Amino acid sequence: VHLFAAVTALNSESSFARAYSEGVNKAKYWEFVYEDSMDLIAKLPCVAAKIYRNLYREGSSIGAIDSNLDWSHNFTNMLGYSDPQFTELMRLYLTIHSDHEGGNVSAHASHLVGSALSDPYLSFSAAMNGLAGPLHGLANQEVLVWLTALQKELGGEVSDEKMRDYIWNTLKSGRVVPGYGHAVLRKTDPRYTCQREFALPMSQFSAAVTALNSESSFARAYSEGVNKSQDFYLILREKSTLVKLVFSPAGRPECI
Repeated sequence: VHLFAAVTALNSESSFARAYSEGVNKAKYWEFVYEDSMDLIAKLPCVAAKIYRNLYREGSSIGAIDSNLDWSHNFTNMLGYSDPQFTELMRLYLTIHSDHEGGNVSAHASHLVGSALSDPYLSFSAAMNGLAGPLHGLANQEVLVWLTALQKELGGEVSDEKMRDYIWNTLKSGRVVPGYGHAVLRKTDPRYTCQREFALPMSQFSAAVTALNSESSFARAYSEGVNKSQDFYLILREKSTLVKLVFSPAGRPECI
């Protein structure tokens, strides 16, 4: 909500909105839209980091941008994390999410709003609202909640039988197992694989994840051929508030 509100407020700085109000030739629209888009990319890490620090770091300063560092490294510095592994993780995460087809909720929402000649700030805000849904970006949080409850109930070492029973209890209660299934992909999302290989050795949930990924526990509990979507991914936190581990469904996810 904070990010959506902040980006919406940045609309007051839109080059496109200003040029349009001044009667710019429509053949030049793209130039101002491009300028706004690049400005927004530059501003987003600062805005997001300040929101994070307001919420979890007592409003401390995000510091100055270091022109010798890349976009991802500056972002992790502004968040207040200096662990090189965390910076590499963020670089991996941002890279594999930067190339996205246009059919998911947030991409579609931004295209739709932009088609009305709303500026990129407003279009991006619409995308963020779409991302907040549990079948899209909120799935990150849903998976973390589900895995945390699983670990609390089953403990560190999880057998196939215990995992199978836990999955069935989830499904029979009318809920879903977040992080599995995708509206487009029919094989395991390679973005999931990248993040899993990066983080699994360091994961406190590794035993549970291994059991969950087992064909004997998961496929038998529900159906054959259900694959992990990219958002059943792992995000490590350094020590305290960011995130412990997140497995989730993004893109155009469908949870079981």
